[in-house]
Amino acid sequence: MEIQDFKSVVDAYKIIFFDAFGVIKSYQGLVPGIEKTFAYLAEQQKEYYIVTNDASRSPQQLAESYHRLGLHAIVPDRIVSSGMLAKEYLDMKVNDGIVAYLGTENSAHYIDSSGLHTLPVSAINYTNIDQVNALVLLDDEGFNWFDDLNKTINILRNRTIPAIVANTDNTYPLSGSNEVAIAIGGLASMIEAIVGKRFIRFGKPDSQLFMFAYDLIRWQQDIKKKDILMVGDTLHTDIIGGNKFGLDTVLVLTGNTLAADAEMRIRSTGIMPTYICEDAVVR
Repeated sequence: MEIQDFKSVVDAYKIIFFDAFGVIKSYQGLVPGIEKTFAYLAEQQKEYYIVTNDASRSPQQLAESYHRLGLHAIVPDRIVSSGMLAKEYLDMKVNDGIVAYLGTENSAHYIDSSGLHTLPVSAINYTNIDQVNALVLLDDEGFNWFDDLNKTINILRNRTIPAIVANTDNTYPLSGSNEVAIAIGGLASMIEAIVGKRFIRFGKPDSQLFMFAYDLIRWQQDIKKKDILMVGDTLHTDIIGGNKFGLDTVLVLTGNTLAADAEMRIRSTGIMPTYICEDAVVR
């Protein structure tokens, strides 16, 4: 397994797509030295976007979270979140009634901004269940797992409505260990199996998120897929998603994929990044 220098990789591309968690930051804060990468990209006049499955907060809130850590290069216009696709779907497909959601109030920004009547799953009962016309799974926090997951199952058993998963991640890495925690994508798969229905998923590895970001860029300039590099830490979302969309990809070893088992995971899954780098830091 050949480890390449990140600077030599990014020099060959005009635009860089970064995953967020495990690439730019972790629960311990920013990946050490990552600010040098964004300074270098600005110096070289290379564009960059954060292409993330994080639907827990609005782009403004996500940008502010980086600013609090001292990274001011990431602004809301540079963030493309799977929550944006959930909002777009609701705008087109759901005209009235209640949109119930699992997640925090911050995560509900995307569906609140659609002008629909939004309520947390905990607020759904026999008086209003007939008005629920969509259910959105946004975040793994902000609700009572036992009560609200059971209620979610029964809403979907009783209503023929679309269920939208705004973050397809099954797990996310915990700080300072090899352990992971269940993300909303994992909960969605469990609920989907119980109710026997197929949910609508937005986010990597689905090509729609990459297309959304690609279209944003093409409205501003003439760009080809060969000019874009996707940087991620997870084979099953960032890397296979970028590969399927036709982008070159780089796997970094600072998040879900650790250096000790990266080669084994690549061989066992057959998911091949174009490059492998220790991290996304320009030195």
